Amino acid sequence: MKKLFYPAIFHKEDDGFWVSFPDFPECLTEGDNMEQAYDMAVDALGLAITSRKEEKEEIPSPSEPDVIDADGGIIPVIFCDMLEYLKSHSPKAVKTPLSITEWLNEAAFTIGLIFSQLLQDTSLTTMPSK
Repeated sequence: MKKLFYPAIFHKEDDGFWVSFPDFPECLTEGDNMEQAYDMAVDALGLAITSRKEEKEEIPSPSEPDVIDADGGIIPVIFCDMLEYLKSHSPKAVKTPLSITEWLNEAAFTIGLIFSQLLQDTSLTTMPSK
């Protein structure tokens, strides 16, 4: 999974900000203040990317912020770590075969170790990104 960076446009309103993404026209969100709007933008971006992948649609390359017409808005770049996003938004477990040596299986059984739980609990932050 990649760490992705996409420009967004933060539009100031009287009661906060609404956020749009030039590269994802379907992706809109809002927040009461800049911090909340940014957090919501990260989640919205993760959802937009995940939805496009599920639908087998193209994931666009990020636009260059200096060529975007902000129409009076602010253009921050939104960072989305897709591995972290999926870990927090896709908790569905799937079965996968696991082969281990017999002695390791017996040792694990003796101490009550459950491999599937161990794998789920293990942090995947050390996985190489593609």
